[in-house]
Amino acid sequence: MPSFTGMAMTDADVQRVMHEMPYGLYIVGSKEDGGKVNGMMADWVMQVSFEPRLVAVSFENNSHTLANVRERGYFSVNLLAQDDEAMELARSFAQPFSGAKVSGRRGDEATKVHYKLEGLDYRLTEHGCPVLDTAMAWLECEAEQFIAIGDHTLVVGRVLDVRIEREAEPLTSTYTGWTYSG
Repeated sequence: MPSFTGMAMTDADVQRVMHEMPYGLYIVGSKEDGGKVNGMMADWVMQVSFEPRLVAVSFENNSHTLANVRERGYFSVNLLAQDDEAMELARSFAQPFSGAKVSGRRGDEATKVHYKLEGLDYRLTEHGCPVLDTAMAWLECEAEQFIAIGDHTLVVGRVLDVRIEREAEPLTSTYTGWTYSG
């Protein structure tokens, strides 16, 4: 059997392999203390327990939504379908809450705040988290654990409520051709 010892791994090699890893595209909703709701695109979401039903979402450490979840304790996960409407919706969420978070933005674009739910149809869960009318399914969770992992925080949430709104194939990076691997 050939040995791989001595082969140098480069950052480019790691990034290329990570780009090939498929993931789902989800809209995570939260509520701010002032009552305004927020949504962000999340790529790293998974079920982590059957009993109790737990899911984990990975947030960038400086995420506005993570701050909301820490403060309020609840979040929603909206599953999108593989269709043109969901693709268009996902595009509008592919930016951070604060324009300053994107390197190189200047002037109005650097100071712009993106409330990505403005103009979209949604309803609120029992705990005030947004559920998109276009979602194929959704979950509402109560945050139970916050685990610091590198430049992200893994939030483990207990599933409180769920609904399947319509039958469809879930939106994935394989379908969109998008990657999120740093």
